[in-house]
Amino acid sequence: MTNPRIPRRVFLGAAVAGLATACAPPPAPRPAPPAARPNALVHRGSGAPQGTAEAVAELLSAPPLNYRVAFTGTGEDVPLDAESLSGAVLYAYPGGGDVGPAWWRLRRSAGAIRDFVRGGGCYLGFCLGAYLAGSSPGLGLLPGDTDRYAGSPGSEISHTAGAVVDVDWRQRGRQVYFQDGPYFRLEAAAPVSVLAHYRSGQPAAVVGSHGRGSFGLVGPHPEATDSWYTDDELPVPAPTRDLAVDLVNTALAGRGQGA
Repeated sequence: MTNPRIPRRVFLGAAVAGLATACAPPPAPRPAPPAARPNALVHRGSGAPQGTAEAVAELLSAPPLNYRVAFTGTGEDVPLDAESLSGAVLYAYPGGGDVGPAWWRLRRSAGAIRDFVRGGGCYLGFCLGAYLAGSSPGLGLLPGDTDRYAGSPGSEISHTAGAVVDVDWRQRGRQVYFQDGPYFRLEAAAPVSVLAHYRSGQPAAVVGSHGRGSFGLVGPHPEATDSWYTDDELPVPAPTRDLAVDLVNTALAGRGQGA
């Protein structure tokens, strides 16, 4: 059987197409997919003061941290339970409010939070969140407890209104927004690193391990935006977000170092 005759126009078209393909530059390589952003949960829920959770979320989601943030707590789309925590690297509790009512709302989730940290997660506590890492009442993550800095021995703060405090952060003097935050009463030889001290010498920011996880706690508010100062008619110091980033990164580096 003879081969069917290929029309000349088809042959020429195929030849031209082949020549064009041979002369065309190779296709540009596809860019590598961006690395998945780690997940973080920020506590908000009903009863949270406006702006405090949002400031922590903004800190975590912006460079250089670049977390994918979701709000959790009563009334939020993401429930505060073991399943939600299992998909996160860290859980952050912001400032604002009183310890008693906050603990009353949090206590039902306390077991899930403790398990999350013991299993390798990271707990971040800013002001109120730092109080809640203690034990009177609280999650019991801190080896020791917390106490109110305002009015404590050697404190320069005697009121609970917004203020600017001097801290020694990694041996460098800084000014940070403060409102009725804690200092940390640590057990002797506690496996905790102190990042910052108040003027009185009491610990103002600490990181440590708990099980296979870790925590980072701070009494003042390095996550504060300029509006926090201006709303309280306070002088605005140099930005302090670098201190908050240091707290987060140092706390995360402590995961896996505990028993």
